[in-house]
Amino acid sequence: MGDHLPAPSSPQPKTRTFSSLGRRLVLATLLFCLLFTLAMVTLRTWMAWESNLTEMNSELALIDQVFQNTLAHAIWEMDRESLDKQLSSVAKAAPVGRVALNILRPGQSPETIEFNRYPLGPSGVVPVLHRQLVAQPYIGANEKVGELTIEGDNHLLWERLWKEARSIVITQIIQSLLLAGLVMTMFNRLVTVHVVQIARHLSGLAPQTLKHHLKLQRSVHGQDELSLLEFQVNALQDNLHAHLERQHSDELAIAASRDQLAELVEARTAELKAANQSLEALSRHDALTGLANRRYFDELKEVEFRRAIRHRTPLAVLMCDVDFFKIYNDTYGHIQGDQCLKQIAETLSSVFGRSGELTARVGGEEFVVVLPNIDANQAYDAAQRLRASLAERELPHSGSAVSSFVTLSIGVAELDPETMDHFDQLLQRADQALYRAKHQGRDRVVI
Repeated sequence: MGDHLPAPSSPQPKTRTFSSLGRRLVLATLLFCLLFTLAMVTLRTWMAWESNLTEMNSELALIDQVFQNTLAHAIWEMDRESLDKQLSSVAKAAPVGRVALNILRPGQSPETIEFNRYPLGPSGVVPVLHRQLVAQPYIGANEKVGELTIEGDNHLLWERLWKEARSIVITQIIQSLLLAGLVMTMFNRLVTVHVVQIARHLSGLAPQTLKHHLKLQRSVHGQDELSLLEFQVNALQDNLHAHLERQHSDELAIAASRDQLAELVEARTAELKAANQSLEALSRHDALTGLANRRYFDELKEVEFRRAIRHRTPLAVLMCDVDFFKIYNDTYGHIQGDQCLKQIAETLSSVFGRSGELTARVGGEEFVVVLPNIDANQAYDAAQRLRASLAERELPHSGSAVSSFVTLSIGVAELDPETMDHFDQLLQRADQALYRAKHQGRDRVVI
């Protein structure tokens, strides 16, 4: 088989950029992990922010519980040294950024003492605790002596938040990278190496090696997609090998009968050529009237048009339409209508029988006459002769509104080399003249 069916030489495939499926899978995994990381970082950071705010609120409340009674007592006793020392202790507490004390004295303006760890004003996001200071000079007596405001440390709040956010981001990134690495490793071991083995096996296939089956180097329990692919590749090789064997047998049978078939084809070709010549002649003429048909007319019209342009000779066209022919068919029947068209065709042939003149049937009751070397006036006279010749036949037409006999409406047009560059423009001009002939009452010639 190798002697008869050499491996076909196929063109080398175009070099294309190699794109690893594993890499694309990892990129897709990383993209998903990135989006998931952003969502989780956002959620966990918001939760950390709320937790830090709650924690700082608790710390400020604890500080307030510790110092509010001693501050109230110092204000009542007017112990300024003790008061300053306690306020300084409050201000130095870790979660406190600013502390302000309004001392209330009867009959005097409030005195404000403020300790601010940072020169900037309140941040607007840290927790702020407002507390009224009440002293008990004796049992059962309560005296409002001041107002205490404790504001959380904005820098400490953000520092705690950034610390937790960095931990969250690092954790999520490590998780994403580990997931991508795991996916890459598993995909490479389970899929990529075997796909490469299949590709190498297919690249080495030739008619002589179709019997060498593909065997993937892996151990699996049960069937999976790669097992199915392995089975189908081997089945395809077996089918292709059987097909090539049948093809070789068929080629031998064809070679044995080639000479006999060649002789038969030669004889049939000669017969077909003769039949085609007869068919070609028939295909150029209308089966009913014997005049040229539309196909033959289309072949010759441009020839006559180019000849008239090249030799600067006149060229005229007549468009003829049988008046009220539909009514004629309805009145006399289609068989009599066909007889009428035959007699009109005979009339056309008798009037336009000179060499070069072409008469064709281009529609049901439409006829075209091409008149080389004839100007519009001469064509007009020829059209009148056609009407007169048809009138002499006196073909009855009881349904006509213009005559008791069959009549024609004729449009005449002459070639104008200055404005026409193809035959259809001349034919369109003749068709417009025919339209005017019908519009003006039919049974007439219009240029």
